[in-house]
Amino acid sequence: MASSTAPPKRLPASIWALGFVSLLMDISSEMIHSLLPVFMVTALGVSMLTVGLIEGAAEATAMVLKVFSGVLSDWWGRRKPLAVLGYGLSALSKPLFAVASTVGLVVTARLLDRVGKGIRGAPRDALVADLAPPEMRGAAFGLRQSLDTVGAFLGPLLAMGLMLLWANDFRAVFWVAVIPAALCVTLLVVGVREPGRPTSAARTNPIRRENLRRLGAGYWWVVALGAVFTLARFSEAFLVLRLQQGGLPLAWTPLVLVLMNVVFALGAYPLGKLSDSTRHTTLLAWGLVVLIAADGLLALSDRGAIA
Repeated sequence: MASSTAPPKRLPASIWALGFVSLLMDISSEMIHSLLPVFMVTALGVSMLTVGLIEGAAEATAMVLKVFSGVLSDWWGRRKPLAVLGYGLSALSKPLFAVASTVGLVVTARLLDRVGKGIRGAPRDALVADLAPPEMRGAAFGLRQSLDTVGAFLGPLLAMGLMLLWANDFRAVFWVAVIPAALCVTLLVVGVREPGRPTSAARTNPIRRENLRRLGAGYWWVVALGAVFTLARFSEAFLVLRLQQGGLPLAWTPLVLVLMNVVFALGAYPLGKLSDSTRHTTLLAWGLVVLIAADGLLALSDRGAIA
């Protein structure tokens, strides 16, 4: 008797395309961001305080916009146009870094890039959820995050190699970063197909008071816990500057981001798959334990360096 076992499901091609979209944009962004703190301090004479203010404003902009872009995508019923807009704005910011000769233009480019990130984040993740079979959503998000993180360590590697090849020419590296950004937007436009939605479905504002009441206490506990642990995070810009101040040559400063993202890339997909069969609260708890341990080790190493 022939076996009735159904063949294993595969992730849709559009999920893979979204993963490579993330990979290309992260290559572009990290080529710039892994060098930007040192560029601002050494080439533009910016203080550490100013670097922190720029990074804080940029990340806050992205986080605030995520809320509104997610709401808009739910109300509109479309994900891809907002994702294209977000990735497009980030791509347009890349040439500004290359031509920047003042702090003001760097701030403009950084904020434009983060506006793009804030606009695209929630609609892109919602698009992943729309495209993935329900029983494979963990794997789908893990795949996208893995490819995203592959880009996040390939970018600093490319930046490091080009800095060595071109004798620390920051601007030349920034110009090269424009290429993967343009490829990213092109792939998103032609390679991702958004699933259709019923046109008769009623659309309402999801942030209405009655809708918020439907979110249980468990949801708000997770939000509160996430907010508290976000305070333990800080910009990677300071890790890059710490290495540079420790005597590492300019071309090698992106190495810290390479090492961080190699570990992230290796863990994202298998841990995403694990989340399909394991309690999410257990995985979250272990992630927070690791974060606490990492911050503790960093504090101890910094104290040892000062001593």
